[in-house]
Amino acid sequence: MLKKLKSNKTIRYTTTTLILLFALNGFVLTTAFIGIKLHLFNDPGAVDYNDRFFQKISDDHSTFQSDTSKNEVSRIARFYSKLDILNEYYPVNAQLIHKAYLQHNNINLAERMIDAINLSMIDSNEYNSKIKDCELLFNQKTTSFQKKCNLFEWMNVPEWSDFKIAVIKDTTLIDSAAKVMDIEPRLIVSVLLGEQMRLFNSSREMFKTVIRPLKILSVESNFSLGVTGIKEESAIIAEKYLKDSLSAYYPGKKYVHLLDFYTEDPTKERYDRLVDYRNHYYSYLYAAVMLKEFRQQWKRSGFDISNRPEILATLYNVGYYMSIPKSNPSVGGSRVEINEKHYTFGALAYEFYYSGELDEFFPYKPNCW
Repeated sequence: MLKKLKSNKTIRYTTTTLILLFALNGFVLTTAFIGIKLHLFNDPGAVDYNDRFFQKISDDHSTFQSDTSKNEVSRIARFYSKLDILNEYYPVNAQLIHKAYLQHNNINLAERMIDAINLSMIDSNEYNSKIKDCELLFNQKTTSFQKKCNLFEWMNVPEWSDFKIAVIKDTTLIDSAAKVMDIEPRLIVSVLLGEQMRLFNSSREMFKTVIRPLKILSVESNFSLGVTGIKEESAIIAEKYLKDSLSAYYPGKKYVHLLDFYTEDPTKERYDRLVDYRNHYYSYLYAAVMLKEFRQQWKRSGFDISNRPEILATLYNVGYYMSIPKSNPSVGGSRVEINEKHYTFGALAYEFYYSGELDEFFPYKPNCW
């Protein structure tokens, strides 16, 4: 009897436990179902501790469109400065960002990529100090005077503005002469500039009464000839070396007949070519020949000055007898006074060549010869 009671009690406990378990499971499932339907268990997610940083980036770069405002140059310069800093620490990332910028040409995208790097580098005090210095440098304000003026002082005088107008008129002639001699047109303008600025400032009355009103180049007809100031002696030497295959100056067989004469009076024909007021082609051609010959002489001696416009201009100015190839050539030549300040012929050519001025008419082609 006792055994039977114990057995019934065990059955009741077991049954009750099972009922409770099923009830609890049903409650859990029902609650879960209701919670899902009412979105009670949706995970709201965590707010990244850099959330404000991300928002600032979004506000600063509201669009991926390319910026065409006047500030774009400054932004690109700032970007490259930061990219250079990053390259010190993580060159792989710097190269990837640079590649993306070159591919998309989008400064907004590039800046965001740098911002993403800055977020990951937030604990690097050294890196952030350099980035901060970069920002301070680019945030410096320029004066209204600096905004209006060219760094090269001689480009702020009226003569320079008049020269630009006048030389643009001769673009076709300069390009033609440069093409014939396979040299860079910008080099011809570099030596033309020194000669014209010298004349503008030494012959003030002529400049005021003729050159400035008409916006034309000054043509010399005394000791030096033409708009490029070719001395007769230099012109004769240039003609000679075109035909002398044994000379260090000899530029090549294709140029032999460029300066041939067609009359029985070469002296007069040469003079007429160079002082032609209506057509300056021969002034530019003689200048191109001389530049080519100087370059050939130095290259044959083991000194390539193809990318040294300041040296080529200096040699053009001082002449053949002063052209002595060496490893450390000096920049100089005649002194040119502009607005009571002195410059050398070679230095003027150098500053113009690398100034970016007139690039739309005489673009950089340093490898054309």
